[in-house]
Order: sequence, then C-alpha cells, then structure tokens
Amino acid sequence: MKVWVPRDAAARALGADEVVTALTDEAAKRGFDLTIVRNGSRGMVWLEPLVEVEVDGVRHAFGPALPSDAAAILDLSGPKALGPTDDLDWMKRQDRLTFQRVGVIDPLDLGEYEAHGGLAGLRRALGMSGQDIVDEIKESGLRGRGGAGFPTGIKWDTVRLAEAPQKYVVCNADEGDSGTFADRMLMEGDPFSLVEGMAIAGLCVGATKGYVYLRSEYPDAIATMQEAVRRARAARVLGADVLGSGRAFDMEIRVGAGAYVCGEETSLLNSLEGKRGIVRAKPPLPALEGLFGKPTVVNNVISLATVPVILEKGAAHYAGFGRGRSKGTVTLQIAGNVARGGLFETAFGLSLGEIVDDLAGGTRSGRPVKAVQVGGPLGAYFPPAKFATPFGYEEFDAEGGLIGHAGLVVFDDGVDMVRQARFAMEFCAVESCGKCTPCRIGAVRGVETIDRIAAGEPGLLPLLADLCETMRDGSLCALGGFTPFPVMSAVTHFPDDFAKAREAAE
Repeated sequence: MKVWVPRDAAARALGADEVVTALTDEAAKRGFDLTIVRNGSRGMVWLEPLVEVEVDGVRHAFGPALPSDAAAILDLSGPKALGPTDDLDWMKRQDRLTFQRVGVIDPLDLGEYEAHGGLAGLRRALGMSGQDIVDEIKESGLRGRGGAGFPTGIKWDTVRLAEAPQKYVVCNADEGDSGTFADRMLMEGDPFSLVEGMAIAGLCVGATKGYVYLRSEYPDAIATMQEAVRRARAARVLGADVLGSGRAFDMEIRVGAGAYVCGEETSLLNSLEGKRGIVRAKPPLPALEGLFGKPTVVNNVISLATVPVILEKGAAHYAGFGRGRSKGTVTLQIAGNVARGGLFETAFGLSLGEIVDDLAGGTRSGRPVKAVQVGGPLGAYFPPAKFATPFGYEEFDAEGGLIGHAGLVVFDDGVDMVRQARFAMEFCAVESCGKCTPCRIGAVRGVETIDRIAAGEPGLLPLLADLCETMRDGSLCALGGFTPFPVMSAVTHFPDDFAKAREAAE
C-alpha cells in the first residue's frame, strides 16, 4: 500500500510526523508492506495533515488526520475519508500551473519531477538564444509575484543587455509578510521548479551564478532547497555543463537572520554581501549594479518557479489565463479568521468577495466579515463594500490597494481598526532599517498621532493623512512607502471605529 503524508511545515506543525509513526506501527501490526511518501501540501491547510491513500491507482484523501486515525486511514473509512483528492471542490476549481506538482510528487525525487513535466522548459531554453527566451517571458505577461508586479521580461532584458564579466540571478525567498506562505510551500513541495527557473534565467541573461536568499525561520525549506541543489548538481542540472550543453549555471542557498526589511531587494543584496541589511538608493538599479556591483536579476520564488511552465507550454498558453494586464495565475494565500484557509492557484480575475465568501467559506467565528487585508502587513484593508473588486494589479491599484504577494488576512466584525492602523505604523517603526527619515521618524510620529486620536484629541486625522503622504513620497523602499495603505484605508473605510475611540476616551 502506498500512502502520502506531507512534510510541509504546516502539516508537521499539526502532527504529520506523529501520523507517520502511527501508520507505520499499524501496518506492522497488520503485517503488510507500507510505502510512505513525504510530499508537499495540497494547500488545504484546514484539512492538514491530509493523508492520501492509493486505491487502484487513484489517490484518496483523509483528513485532518490524527495518530489515532491510523486504522481508519488504512481502511479509508469513517467521516474523514473524503474520496479522490482530485475530485475535491478545492482542487477541481484551481488552475494549477506553478503548483502543478506540489503535493503530487516526492519533492526531492528528480526522476519523478521530470516524469511530471520538469526540465522540459530548461531543455527547450538550452536550444534558444537569450533574446528568444526573454521574448517568450515578455509575451507570457509574467509579472513579479512578490510585490509591485513589475514585468519580469523587462527586468531580465535589462540584465541581458548589460555588459559585464559576471552577472547573477538572485531569488528573493525572504517571505516575511503576514498571511503569506506560497514561497515556503513551493520550496518544500517542488524545489526543483525553482532550481529550473533560476537556471533558465541564468541562460537568458548570461549569468553563471545564482543565490536563493532564505530566512532562518524556514528550517524545512532551507533543508529541502539545500538537498535539491545537491541532487541537481549531481545530475548535471546545475554546474559547469548543464544537461550536457556545455553551458554553466550553479547556485547556492544563503540564510538571512529574518529582518523584514531584507525582503526589499537592495537590502537583501546588502545582506547577501555580508553587509548590514539597509536599503540602497536607486538609481543605480540592481539590474545594472546589483550583487557585488554586477548586473543582477532579483525575482521572487513564485516568479522564478513559474518560468519552467511558460517555457514548457509556451507563452500563449500561460497568457491565456487571467484578465487585462494581469496574465497567468495568482497563488492566493487565504488566512486569518476563515473557515477554509490555504493556498489556491487560479487565473487572475476572481472577485474579492468570491475568494472570501466562497473559497474561504466566510469567517471561522461565524460572524460577519469586517475587513480583508490584501498584500501583507502593508496592504490596504478592504471592506465588504469593495468585494466586487476583481483580483488584478490595476483593479486593486484603482481601489487604493495592492496585491503584493497575494496574501489575504480576513477579520470579522470584532476587530478594532484603530488598533490595526496602529499596528501597521508600529510595525514600520520597529522594522525600519533607519536609512531614510520618512520611514525612521515618520512611523514613530505616526504611532504617536494614532495614540492621540484614540485618546480623544480632535482634529488630528488631517495630520495623520499628511504624515502618511510624506512617508509614501519620501521613503526609499516599500516599507515606509506602503505603510500609508493600511493606515489610510482603515481611516477611510472604517471611520466609525475612530469615532468610537474618541467617544470612549472622552
């Protein structure tokens, strides 16, 4: 019998390792052979640990599993037996491109990776010129999945055209936003897709060296990526002779201490060089003077891991998903007070209301939804009145928000939006690298101003708005520049909370 139990960090935190031990013991009692594969998560976090059992070549889901369920799992009996995994509503409704193998394969089995379409994109890229590759990426419409959504092909082309004896590819895996976990799930569940994507980027721009910058809070992802690089190198997917082509690309995993500001690309580059993680003034852009002063591609995990499927299936196939300038798929990370939290990959275009009320099933508490923060701790709060907003870059920008890393944190009507606004300002004050005055000083003054408003002092909302505008226009990086999004969206969309705070203070 073959059984899959995730080694994903969330599944392990919920007892997956103990379930493996219980299954092994139960199989021994019954006297039959049991093969357990430690896969990635299918993304249904509310069902983790989600165990899958093969029956006549079809994988059946069972979850959330407990060690005491071992006998029922092997018999596929009881209320936690959910039927064929691919028939579950959560799975059927997705457009899985970047995450097509996550949860399906053994993450570190390179042969299985290749059997499920892996390395096809790299092999195609080896027969293409850098110009041809960058044209394919441009045509696909792929945009950065880690922040502002800058077109990936344009960034690559800038590095490709730069003249330098050495160029680099850097993966920003410093996933620090609250409510985001797609990078971690991808690295733990399908690490070779990131390796392949970085190799294709290197071939395109003429870089022979790559680095993945990971945060120390992700020990499972670090271990998986390190082993994946070792195995890829042994199989000549990396090294001086990539897949026998005579072309070189190699990469390393580097671990940061977990400073939030190192998610900003120039702070990350400083840290990678062994310097203090503070932002650099731009220009020069990292694409021209990046790591060690050389032209550097800096992309997020999901951006790079999406490249192999674009090269495998073609730009037109990928661009056929999505809406407007938001091409392809988005990896929604649904968290907070929700009935069903997890990762859902779909084409751009679902409305925010469909995501929160339908996919997530509303709040776990059963109370009405009050706000959804999209894009991490620096993203805007959207009230239900804006739930018709389609999930797309330009659409969210028009409503005063940002998609960012596509993390969504849901709050019910018990949340105090004054406290949430204060948290955003305090977060910026604590995490600021101190490089620029608007972020370093403005965030501290912002916290004080919100406290004065909550204490009942009248007439300070215009002052808070002016302060936020100064931070937005004067900050060198996204930390100070984006902090106004949550603060002013809280003020704009939830004025009653601020009025109640003043009334209570008076």
